[in-house]
Amino acid sequence: MIDFLKFRWLYFLISLIVIGVGLLSIIKWGYRYSIEFTGGTEIELILEKIAKETKIKETLEKEKILVRDIKVNGNFVNIQTEFLEQGIIDSIKKNLEKELKQKIIINKSETFGSIVSQEMIKKTITATFFSIIGILMFIFFSFGSFNYSVAAVVAMIHDVMVLFGIYSLFSHFFLAEFDTMFVTSVLTTMSFSVHDTIVILDKIREYYREEGKEDIEYYANKALTETMVRSLNNSLTIIFMLFALVILGGSTIKFFSLSLLVGTIVGTYSSPFVATPILVFLEKRKQNAES
Repeated sequence: MIDFLKFRWLYFLISLIVIGVGLLSIIKWGYRYSIEFTGGTEIELILEKIAKETKIKETLEKEKILVRDIKVNGNFVNIQTEFLEQGIIDSIKKNLEKELKQKIIINKSETFGSIVSQEMIKKTITATFFSIIGILMFIFFSFGSFNYSVAAVVAMIHDVMVLFGIYSLFSHFFLAEFDTMFVTSVLTTMSFSVHDTIVILDKIREYYREEGKEDIEYYANKALTETMVRSLNNSLTIIFMLFALVILGGSTIKFFSLSLLVGTIVGTYSSPFVATPILVFLEKRKQNAES
């Protein structure tokens, strides 16, 4: 049996450093929010020939249109601007055809108003809140102990904080956008984190039932030793798949795959090295209060 909990101070130190760097990034740089959260118009164009981004931007600036972002991927051009009427969108298409001397097709045009954007933010916060409450209640009723719920939820919040912090770095250095795909990856990470944690907590509870109420730390180390290989093998299959998507996948899902990859790695780490030490601390405090 390996004494994993011997180095719990190191696990907490690593977590504090990573979360601290992430919080500094959020405070200093924040995020590049997608048009779904800021409001505006998104236009996707298909060109006959590849055109330079600077030429497209110059044409739009002549029309006095506030351009937030332009992405050119081969013959596909994605433009995000302030709120535009349909007539102005048609005018943009005609002017670009004239300047670029080629036929252009409007593949998609979507407009997000400020009310829609505010509703999106509210839904994101509500979904996260109810997910945490639901998980907390589920573990409490399943394990019959509030300490197990607290340990699992703290580990989950730890994962979410790490993911938010690292994504802020992605947003600043690699221009990743805070969009609904990222929100999806956060909720998926929360689910994966709790799933992995429950396996370990269930093993600890099993030893309690079979061997009697011995030292909680002994049972925790025994559970970690028995489940560690299984947990790593399970996580590595997901990590390899997500890594392949990050490298080979298209630009549309690149940062979604990357955030899921980070979430999977962090979730694999937090279950044994955050949730378990917290459970041991809470159970020891409970035993000392009862004795």
